[in-house]
Amino acid sequence: NVPVRSTTTHKPFRGAWSLWNEQEHLDIEMESPDKKAPVSSNSTAPDGEGDLSKLKKISSVGKAPKEDVMELKNHAWGGVADGASQTDFMYKDECIVVDEDDVVTGHDTKWNCHRFVPGQPRGVLHRAFSVFLFNSKGQLLLQQRAKDKITFPGVWTNTCCSHPLYGQEPSELDTPEEIKAGSCMGAKRAAVRKLLHELGIDPAQVPLNKFKFLTRLHYYASDAVTHGPNTVWGEHEIDYILFIQAEVDLKPNPEEVEDVKYVTMAELDQMLADPDLLWSPWFRIIKERWLVGWWKSLKATLTTDKAVDVQGIHRFDPPPQHRCCAGVSGILEDGSGNSEKDVKQGAYGKVPIHPVRLAGSVGEFSAALQLKLFGGMQKNLKVANEDVEFCQDMLNKVSRSFAAVILQLPEEMCLDILVFYLVLRGLDTVEDDMTAFKDPKEKEALLVNFHKQALLDTNWRMDGVGEGDEAVLLQRFPHVSKTFASLPAQSREVIADITRRMGAGMAEFVGKDLGQGTTTTVEYNRYCHFVAGMIGEGLSRLFSATGKESESLALQVELANSMGLFLQKTNIIRDYLEDYVDGRAFWPQEVWKKYSKTGQLGEFALPHFRQNALNCLNHLVLDALDHVEDCLKYLSLLRNPEVFRFCAIPQIMAIATMAEVYNNEKVFTGVVKIRKGLAAQLILDSSSIEGVHKWFYAFAQVIKAKVSEQDANAKKTVESCERIMDLTADKAKTHGVTGNKMMLVGLLVLPALGYVVSTLQKNSWNPEPLMTGEMALCGIFLSYMVASVFL
Repeated sequence: NVPVRSTTTHKPFRGAWSLWNEQEHLDIEMESPDKKAPVSSNSTAPDGEGDLSKLKKISSVGKAPKEDVMELKNHAWGGVADGASQTDFMYKDECIVVDEDDVVTGHDTKWNCHRFVPGQPRGVLHRAFSVFLFNSKGQLLLQQRAKDKITFPGVWTNTCCSHPLYGQEPSELDTPEEIKAGSCMGAKRAAVRKLLHELGIDPAQVPLNKFKFLTRLHYYASDAVTHGPNTVWGEHEIDYILFIQAEVDLKPNPEEVEDVKYVTMAELDQMLADPDLLWSPWFRIIKERWLVGWWKSLKATLTTDKAVDVQGIHRFDPPPQHRCCAGVSGILEDGSGNSEKDVKQGAYGKVPIHPVRLAGSVGEFSAALQLKLFGGMQKNLKVANEDVEFCQDMLNKVSRSFAAVILQLPEEMCLDILVFYLVLRGLDTVEDDMTAFKDPKEKEALLVNFHKQALLDTNWRMDGVGEGDEAVLLQRFPHVSKTFASLPAQSREVIADITRRMGAGMAEFVGKDLGQGTTTTVEYNRYCHFVAGMIGEGLSRLFSATGKESESLALQVELANSMGLFLQKTNIIRDYLEDYVDGRAFWPQEVWKKYSKTGQLGEFALPHFRQNALNCLNHLVLDALDHVEDCLKYLSLLRNPEVFRFCAIPQIMAIATMAEVYNNEKVFTGVVKIRKGLAAQLILDSSSIEGVHKWFYAFAQVIKAKVSEQDANAKKTVESCERIMDLTADKAKTHGVTGNKMMLVGLLVLPALGYVVSTLQKNSWNPEPLMTGEMALCGIFLSYMVASVFL
């Protein structure tokens, strides 16, 4: 079973609109005249139902006196009852709210249950039922929902779908004992009520004892197909599936039903293949998972318990088109404040970044100050023409973090690595775009042929793929391909080869549904190899080809692969929520299902599953730490100082990020980042193997200190950290402490002295400027910092 993705708490949650001003943020609401609650401009309730209390006169075996049935028919709601509107009934009727195990936790209005909004991004989990009615010929009765309904208007679906209601008499609330026995009389009573309401079916034609309860499914689906990606409507249900075979007379309610049709299995397949017809997500799930088998053996399905499952709750992801909603984009913030220049692909900007301090210590602050005043690294790129100028400018826009380490590389290889990065960034933009390609095969073909089309054709460009600067990169790609053509033949060969193999690897994953992550750890590692491990191999070959590193380095494929996997796994672990919201997650099911209660990756975002989430997170960090030894070996082979720094900085950042995310529940509510001051310190210490070992040792200590006895992998994690500490202890000690203090003092004194000298020179030794606020602040800061170091 494919687990449902969910991030709602599933608890009774009244009045979500009071927590989020949807008029302001979503611009699709208007107030009702009495201003009691927001009302859609299409004033139709999902399932407007009135008071059908007369149903209590139907007996437990489905018999009812004719006069009571007629009275019930007359009382059935037909759009207006006692002056009430459909919207009134949305607020009056209350669904039965349950948790993931179908345990009743309360009740809430239909309006609120179906709202996918911040605070309850998957609505409120509630009970539902789906009726499949067959005639004596074995044909299935389908209905097309009315086109003026709010949720899933105009879609085709099974005979009848709705909800048992709280407070009905006789009760529509099934007890655990009734579910275990398979009777489910509450759901059946609700089905009879709604078959009359929607299709005008006489309750006497569908007696309760003719219904067969089969199983339950748990799914969610936003109504993104009919309302667009920012819809606030959706379904999140535990659905009771009911089969019945009966000859009935139909009188469809036009406010509920657009059309009806009896179909054979072959006719249903033809309808499903028609691209102009829309289908409900729950019907697609049931059809693909069970319907064919149950239908082929209809008699056995209805008369035996062969198909009945009273124990399990089968959990499903919706089709990809039903995963977007306002609730997802607004889990904690809607990202609407992003400026155009900050637009990125996928869920970037939709998931909050947890704020961090600039610096956590004097050392961090001074390191940040040094980088700010003097710059961290020299730039060695020579801009020979407008194509190279574009490449440099685009590098700074699409990756501020990698730009500095690329541009400080030796002049002989700087441009080669720059072009390599932009080519792969273009390829990655194609892979990441989940909306530009209507046919996955079109996307696969482009990924597979990118190395030929984009690199060899200097006129190749692409519109409509990617967002922000990534889109501009593809639109103006001829600048990149022309620069590529100017590189040495050996460099071109390496870049083209890695691009070809990486594109083929990415294409392998295009057709896979990654809503619940990768399947096995083998697949997880394989994906990381394609998108990161191959980059490590390509860089090693370029380092050797340009003569800045030995030829033997190009042969260290396994070590280079580990370098890439460590970086990629760090990103995947940290970006759990971003990737999940984007519908392309990579946490392997083989791992996370060990810690999941519901079988759904989204549960880790819920507060009441937090310990399970942390255990899973820590397991994945432990897995990533296995690559550290290879990373340290690879770095020890490098001889060129700029190449060493280029490779060392991302690795130190990765181990720092691992220490930050380990056992950190913030991973499940946003993006966790390290402090800028700490990042500055890491950059300054990245020039030597001793500095690298110092930080790997320090962060292994941090992780070890954070290990909880409750963690299932506590012992293994401690052992892994101690192994890293053993590998780095000797060189870490030689990096020293005194030298750092002296450097810190020099760092502070030099800029202050430079400021004084510059000011005096400009003002002909006039002491007046020295009394400005800036100078006074500089003096105070200098005194404080020196005192902090020595006292």
